[in-house]
Amino acid sequence: MDINALRERLAALVEQAANIRAKAAAEKRDLSEDELNTIESNLADFDKTERQIAALERQEEQAARVTASAGRPAEPANPGNPSGSAQGAIEAADRAAAARSQAQARSQAHRDGLSNTRMPSDTERGRWGWQNVGDFALAVRTASQGGGHVDPRLQNAPTTYGTEGTGSDGGFAVPPDFRAAIMTKVFGEESLLSRCDQTETSGSGMTVPQDNATPWQSTGGVQAYWDGEASQMAQSKPLLGEVTNRLHKLTALVPMTDELLEDAPALTSWINRKAPEKIDFKVSDAIINGTGAGMPLGILNSGCLITQAAEGSQAVDTILAMNIFKMYSRMYAPYRGGAVWLIHQDVEPQLFSMTVPVKNVAGTENVGGSVVYVPPGGINGSPYATLMGRPVIPSQSCGTIGDLGDIIFAALPQYWATTKAGGVRSESSIHLFFDYGVTAFRFTFRMGGQPWFKTTIAPKNGSNTLGAFVTLAAR
Repeated sequence: MDINALRERLAALVEQAANIRAKAAAEKRDLSEDELNTIESNLADFDKTERQIAALERQEEQAARVTASAGRPAEPANPGNPSGSAQGAIEAADRAAAARSQAQARSQAHRDGLSNTRMPSDTERGRWGWQNVGDFALAVRTASQGGGHVDPRLQNAPTTYGTEGTGSDGGFAVPPDFRAAIMTKVFGEESLLSRCDQTETSGSGMTVPQDNATPWQSTGGVQAYWDGEASQMAQSKPLLGEVTNRLHKLTALVPMTDELLEDAPALTSWINRKAPEKIDFKVSDAIINGTGAGMPLGILNSGCLITQAAEGSQAVDTILAMNIFKMYSRMYAPYRGGAVWLIHQDVEPQLFSMTVPVKNVAGTENVGGSVVYVPPGGINGSPYATLMGRPVIPSQSCGTIGDLGDIIFAALPQYWATTKAGGVRSESSIHLFFDYGVTAFRFTFRMGGQPWFKTTIAPKNGSNTLGAFVTLAAR
């Protein structure tokens, strides 16, 4: 096998392991058994591949020694002179040894060149030898210009246009450590996506069976019956449907001026902050407000949303303790453990002053109050504020105070998010804005999402429907 192909295998093994670690770190969990087995298998394959590379390099060195020219003497040896014959033999041996040394030096230089450009050190392997994103971007810019030097550390990335064999057409693959840093921010603690039920797919979507029957439903689906002794058992059959998540494409096109590209530290800070920031917001906004047309279906547009009515005498742009109590009661009880409150920051001032009044024995006047909202770092020392014991997460995707969606009680594990395997895809091109002196860096993320169930839950007793997502009606 070609040495370069073996080196590319090493890079692929490192990239796969880095992606697994990034996913586990983003989800704040230990590696699963399958992930651990994959990494251990990669380590064994990596060691084996390194041994193959070392063996092929030694073989190339031996071949260089064998094929090296022994040279020829500048003057013919004098066969009639024994001392001259001996001297000629010595000189020939010296010239052969010098030729072999030169061949060894050329072979070593070739190997060093490959090592310095195609195979970074252990500490830099995940970055393919690049110091930072700016260092990588400068090399991309240089390679993309006509006649520019192509740094051998650059690897072509697949594309839907142009010629994949040409870096300036096809773009270049971003080293795995840089991609892992981007994914960590997208799937970070502040992202709603990290709280959803996530699955990965290598296709364009995923379809799974779905059981819509409740345990107390008396018709349809699997049923249980009380049967008498020696009586025939009643039969029932599953009532299964299907739910399909189609992937939608989310892109961030980041143009960089030539002046900015010349400032590698500024570029590193800018591209690692802005692109993930935009992707993160768009994903979280789609989970709440997505229409389902060309994007995920959001909570507020789903058929399973419960809208709790405001109180009869409630003033506009207000939130009352009774609103909170009723919203909490509409959340299906088994879902409450994983639920969070999503609010607009305009709601916070009213939450700070929200209390349940305590009246005197006669019930004629208020003599105190019980706190409903606990701010961050309060009584329980939580990094999040809590409301009815559940975390409160401010989000700019929520409506402003008084609008539908200004406060949402959401069991996000009941929201199904499907993402494309590999996470964020990164490419670059100089051609889009060539006449402006700007290089475009493109980030692509494919995702589908929707609540697991399309309708609310009908309770066994009572008329108030239950569900995983509850909001307050506009006031």
